[in-house]
Amino acid sequence: MSRVLIVGAGLTGSLCACLLRREMPNKVIVVWDKSRGAGGRMSTSRSPSDASCIVDLGAQYITATTYYAKMHQNFYEELLAHGVLKPLVSSVEGEVMKDGGHKNYVSPTGVSAIVKHFLKQSAGAEVFFDHHVTHIYQKGAIWEVCRKGGAPEQFDAVVLTMPVPQILQLQGDVGSLLEKSQRQQLEAVSYSSRYALGLFYKAQAHIDVPWAAKYISNNPCIRFIAIDDKKRNLESPECGTSMVVHTSVPFGIKHLEEAKEQVEPLILEELNKLLPGLPQPDSIKCQKWRYSQVRSSVADCPGQMTLLSQPLLVCGGDGFTHSNFDGCIESALKVFDVLKHSL
Repeated sequence: MSRVLIVGAGLTGSLCACLLRREMPNKVIVVWDKSRGAGGRMSTSRSPSDASCIVDLGAQYITATTYYAKMHQNFYEELLAHGVLKPLVSSVEGEVMKDGGHKNYVSPTGVSAIVKHFLKQSAGAEVFFDHHVTHIYQKGAIWEVCRKGGAPEQFDAVVLTMPVPQILQLQGDVGSLLEKSQRQQLEAVSYSSRYALGLFYKAQAHIDVPWAAKYISNNPCIRFIAIDDKKRNLESPECGTSMVVHTSVPFGIKHLEEAKEQVEPLILEELNKLLPGLPQPDSIKCQKWRYSQVRSSVADCPGQMTLLSQPLLVCGGDGFTHSNFDGCIESALKVFDVLKHSL
């Protein structure tokens, strides 16, 4: 029975696992992620003192253009039917409209619920967190995969869905398998970098703004602010409110190599200038997104890159398409097509 390892429990990896389970149920599916939980850049954080108070630190909402709403209709309908997505009805100030027919969606329980849904649908998959892959070696017709602090394991196929720079950092045989043109394409992929602050407030705390989310222009530090429970239309006097702040990309790049503890006060200072009189947060979560959004993907957006056919080693993720929900869906479908024809 073929054993398939998917590295990365973000949207691309979780949907790959789901598609494998649904259409190739006899495969052993293993998912490894170096983080402590599922989501990748669809990350949701909880207040340490109130589990009902959550904030999305990465993706904020899903925008379905007319084209992708039709192309990926089954996935949108599935997520809506399970209550994982619902229409965004709150006000987003300063949003740039790219498609007059687009629709925005939010996740009532946090955006990581999308990833968790697909992992749940891959019932029986062995999902492990705190598994950081460091080396991959070809051993005849199988792959031997090493991780920090654990024994090597063997797989018949490996799918890599982490950000492209992390693929290039892998030790072992990956580097020697890359053709010159493949390496050049991967090295040309670039990402934006930014920080995100999640601010958690006690119940009864009030943030008096007329919008649920707002894009900030002409500010060197802050690009986006959302009142997270208001964004999801779930305001309640019994639950604490929460806020997320995304910095601008230039700010993120400037402070990328600094400790989060040094950067957090800079963001808070600017936030209090923009929104004077904010209540004191109960707790704060600072997230550094070194690989935030893809600025330049692999040429021609192929959705995947096969490094070796037998045994199969294939790469996917938004670095091979474009950096949003539909880009990850598109990549997962392309990767699954390769798996289906190789296993």
